[in-house]
Amino acid sequence: MAEVELRAVSKSFGKVAVCKSLDLQVADGEFVTLLGPSGCGKTTTLNLIAGLEDASAGDILIGGRRVNDLTPFERDVAMVFQNYALYPHMTVAENIGFTLRLRRVSREAMRQRVAAVAESLELGPVLDRVPAQLSGGQQQRVALGRAIIREPQVFLFDEPFSNLDAGLRIKMRAEVKELHQRLRVTSIFVTHDQEEALSLSDRIAVMREGRIEQFGTPEEIYARPLSKYVARFIGSPPIEFLPGEIAREGGDLVFRMGALSTALAPAVAGGLADPSPSLELGVRPEHVILGSHGVPVTVRLVQPMGPATLVTVAWQGGTLIARVPGMAAFKPDERVHVSIAPEHVMLFDAVSGRRLAIPG
Repeated sequence: MAEVELRAVSKSFGKVAVCKSLDLQVADGEFVTLLGPSGCGKTTTLNLIAGLEDASAGDILIGGRRVNDLTPFERDVAMVFQNYALYPHMTVAENIGFTLRLRRVSREAMRQRVAAVAESLELGPVLDRVPAQLSGGQQQRVALGRAIIREPQVFLFDEPFSNLDAGLRIKMRAEVKELHQRLRVTSIFVTHDQEEALSLSDRIAVMREGRIEQFGTPEEIYARPLSKYVARFIGSPPIEFLPGEIAREGGDLVFRMGALSTALAPAVAGGLADPSPSLELGVRPEHVILGSHGVPVTVRLVQPMGPATLVTVAWQGGTLIARVPGMAAFKPDERVHVSIAPEHVMLFDAVSGRRLAIPG
């Protein structure tokens, strides 16, 4: 079993606290992503697990064993770096088999294992080449192969796709997910890319200034964010926050934003026994509805994206973006009506940034 657990782990560089009393539990065989902007502490957290940095406080456990005082090799983890970290003078086969050579594995056993790993990563035809003769995607596969062949307890990934172009990043995401489904090795992945986090992860830890803001499944992080910070970090185009107030219309509670109002579902309304005087409604572009009902607005910008179209409309001195399925036939300066899907309403305290609690 290879559970990874952080118990009140902190890390400071001089007077600067980079990680602040982190608690995290990664189950055996789980794929967890640390997601956040640059400087939030995600790479430092990964380095602490790997043993590349020493914790200032707290305990790090792998497979139930405290590893704070163990070397990276003794922790039995394999790390895949952003810059691949391949040996430029070695062939692909030599790079993949390097750790086996250090372990004094026999030449024939090493040849067989390297060939098997290379075949699984479609590297068989390039085993005799050096890294400079490979594409970026092939180099990343070699780095993966070198990690796989060690058969570690834990895989650690430090933004491994950031140097690849957009199309290759998507391809490598699929390959890593397929690899994890096949091997089921506990994996911790660091990225600032929300799409990578959503597509790869069993659970996501959204980090902010050295702390974990929210830890949950991709669906929980996206649909039930605990704060404006988390809600804003996930989703493209990003969520909109609209200021307004609670009002009663025909016996129902609604959230009114100027001329536009949206009904509050009973579960949401139940959380408003003592509402904050400063509320904001969080609405994602796919929940902004353009049609024949609602408040009349003017289309400002139309951006066809293939499977969806982004339509920007004028709204209260600013703009509001709707994500419409397909190649929608809206035109600039066209008059349309806007409303908001009430079942997707999220209310936030504008001061604290926390989403209002909704009774279970």
